[in-house]
Amino acid sequence: MDIKKVLLLGGSGFIGTYIANRLSQRGIEATIPTRHRERTKALIMQPGVDMPEADIHCARTLTGLMHGHDAVINLVGILHGGDFTKAHVDLPKTIVAACRAAGVRRLLHMSALKADPQGPSKYLASKGEGEAIVRAAQGELDVTIFRPSVVFGLGDAFLNLFAQVLKASPIFPLGFGQARFQPVWVGDVADAFVGSLGDAATFGQTYDLVGPRVYTLRQLVEYTAALCGGKACIVALPNGLAYLQAGLMSLAPKPLLSPDNLRSMQVDNVCAGGDCRLPPAWHPAALEAVAPTYVAHLTPKGKLDGFRCHAGR
Repeated sequence: MDIKKVLLLGGSGFIGTYIANRLSQRGIEATIPTRHRERTKALIMQPGVDMPEADIHCARTLTGLMHGHDAVINLVGILHGGDFTKAHVDLPKTIVAACRAAGVRRLLHMSALKADPQGPSKYLASKGEGEAIVRAAQGELDVTIFRPSVVFGLGDAFLNLFAQVLKASPIFPLGFGQARFQPVWVGDVADAFVGSLGDAATFGQTYDLVGPRVYTLRQLVEYTAALCGGKACIVALPNGLAYLQAGLMSLAPKPLLSPDNLRSMQVDNVCAGGDCRLPPAWHPAALEAVAPTYVAHLTPKGKLDGFRCHAGR
C-alpha cells in the first residue's frame, strides 16, 4: 500500500511531533489540523507539513480534511481536566464515519494499555470504548490499533515532571508508589505507527507498545532523582491522602494529577507473556539508554554541558 499523504489528528502533541518528524523523513506529507496554528510554529517548519486551523470534532470539517489523503492517524487523547467521552468516544465515531464518507480506508488509532470499557477510571473506560468503535470498523476500513504504556522521551510530561518537582521541593509526596508501568520510548512508538502505515500484515491488528522492563512508580521517581541530582525526600502517602492531594492538584489551571489518574493506577500498566501483543520485530529501547540523554540536561551541570556542546567545546 503506497502512502503519500497522511491526516495526523492530535499531531501537535508530544507523540505527534515525533510521528510528524518520521513522516517528513520518509517524504510522506502530513496534514495536522490545529485550533491554534501560531502555537505550533516548530511543526510548521517540517518539510511536507501543513497545519490548517480546523475543528476536527465537526463531522463536515473532518470529512473535508480527509479528501486527498491516503491514511488517517488518530492520536487525540486527554489524561485529565476535560471531556473524556468527547475526546475518546465521540471523536473516534466521527473519524470512522468521516473515513467512510471520504473514501479513506487506512486508519491507525492510538488507544492505551489496559484500556477497557469496564476499567476503573474514566480515562481507561473511555479509551476502551473508543478502541471498540474503531475495531468494529475493521472490514470497511483497514484498521491498526496501538496500546502504549506510559511514553517517555525528550519533551515528555513524565520523567521531566518528576525532575522539576524533585528540584523544586525538599519533599516529594508520592501516592500509589507500588503501581507498575512498562515505559516505552516515544521514538519507538513513532516508528511503530509509521512503519505499519503501508504494511497490509498489520491490518486488523492491535499491538501493545511497551518497553523491555517493568518499574514501580517509586522506582521511576528514584531513578529520575538519581539522574537529575534531586535531593528531595520521597514520602509515601496512604491512598486517602493521595486522593486528597490529586483532588487539590486537579483544580490547577494545568493539572499535573487528578483522582482519575490514581484510579487508572489501580490496574498495573504492564503486559507480559501470552497477553502481550507486540508489533513485528519489536525491539524497544531501554529507559536507561534514553532518559540520561535528556533528564540530566535539567541539572546545572547538564545545562552547562549543553552550552559547551553548542559552543563546540
